Amino acid sequence: MNREFLVNVIFLVLVNLLIKPFYVFGIERSIQDRVGAETYGLYATLFSFSYLFFIINDFGLQQFNNRTIARHPALLGKYFPRMLAVKLLLGFVYLGVVFAAAWLRGFDSGVYYLLFFIALNHLLISLVAFLRSNISGVGRYRTDSALSALDKLLLSIICGVLLWGLPGRPEFRIEWFVHAQNASWLITALVALLIIRSILKNPIRLKPRLLFGWSVMKSAAPYALAIFLMTAYTRLDMVILEWMLPDGRHETGIYAAAYRLLDAFNVVGLLFAGLLLPMYARLLRQREKEQLHQSPAKAATELSSLVKLALQLIWVGTIPLALACFFFREELMLWLYPRTATPYYGSVLAAVILSLIPFSGTFIVSTLLTANDSLKRMNWLFTIGIALNILLNVLLIPHYKAVGAGVATLFTQSLVFIAHVWLTRKILHLPRPEGGWQVLHALLFGLAVGAVCYGFQQWDGPHWLLRFVLAGATGLLLAFPFGMLKLKRIVGFLRGF
Repeated sequence: MNREFLVNVIFLVLVNLLIKPFYVFGIERSIQDRVGAETYGLYATLFSFSYLFFIINDFGLQQFNNRTIARHPALLGKYFPRMLAVKLLLGFVYLGVVFAAAWLRGFDSGVYYLLFFIALNHLLISLVAFLRSNISGVGRYRTDSALSALDKLLLSIICGVLLWGLPGRPEFRIEWFVHAQNASWLITALVALLIIRSILKNPIRLKPRLLFGWSVMKSAAPYALAIFLMTAYTRLDMVILEWMLPDGRHETGIYAAAYRLLDAFNVVGLLFAGLLLPMYARLLRQREKEQLHQSPAKAATELSSLVKLALQLIWVGTIPLALACFFFREELMLWLYPRTATPYYGSVLAAVILSLIPFSGTFIVSTLLTANDSLKRMNWLFTIGIALNILLNVLLIPHYKAVGAGVATLFTQSLVFIAHVWLTRKILHLPRPEGGWQVLHALLFGLAVGAVCYGFQQWDGPHWLLRFVLAGATGLLLAFPFGMLKLKRIVGFLRGF
């Protein structure tokens, strides 16, 4: 399973590195720079507000379906038409709830048009995730990896034309961006649907079944609660910022500019999680069989090794990246947003970007708990995370504005990750409980990388962008002496091709 994971994660990362950085740094940041912090702040507020109700749209069906199909692939033909009918029904309910909540919130009537199409994007994003869970569930990992980047490829093409290809380069409107997202996600959903049809080798006909839908929703409810809680403690900060401050939209726009980098880099963690969930589920299923027949604990050892490998790989990338961004914060933000950025943008980025390290670790460990169906205890952790995040935001935002929201995010993410490691060790009892010693290695590795990045930032030499790249690359090389990467393993892996 380790080799399968390595092959697919390399393919996954390469595919996304070819497309998503251009979208984030070339397209999305250009859009914010063109429309301004306040207009983009409105978009970010509506996006975060409608995202708070994502639980209704998804209701845990993606995770439940991925785990179920990975453990029992033969169920795809029976489950998919019925699950798709449930999924579409939930989408309509979600749109109604979003608008009811917007009316209660007291949004101006002028934002409802934009809110509808932003909410429609969430519906399409959730639909694509559900469709992909079926593809990865039957072991088509590389197909799923390719689909993970298709929406951003389409969006980059459409927005590139709108930004730079129209005669006279008219003023860019935020509505264009939202409609481009609508088109990109819709095309991606249709492509995913065609792939599933080819797997089933039969036409897809919706089969609404009331009893089946009720049974599935009861089974998926713990997954839905986990999604809601995770969404709340990662998205409430923007809503609170806009609500608490007189210049809330402006501060939200600045926070969104910094958070964009965190979101962009967190894509790798999301991709890891999507790839790991069916692998974890299969290994856990094998472990159950081995325990039942009192066989050697081969699957448990392989599971332990896979967790260790995933944590090492993700931290080898995220630690140098986060620390390089931290030390070159002002240069990065002034470069990304030349029309609007000030040194204050850099301060916000410094508070936000370090959350990448605990955030990425949480993806690896929480996915294992999800695959093990240990959702009740995990949901308690997320509940504590929400309470802590709200408290910190309320205390810090009035005094430190967007910087305070960033600090609240960092503290919350760190505590949630540590709690996940503890819970994993307590529940799963792997042969070598994973998480603890990796954290120590990662801490020592991070201190060394931080010293290197600080040295490059202080170096009065080449252009800052070259020093930034050198800092990240040197940090990556430090992974070898600190045991985060092993040359022997890489050579052995390459010889296996």
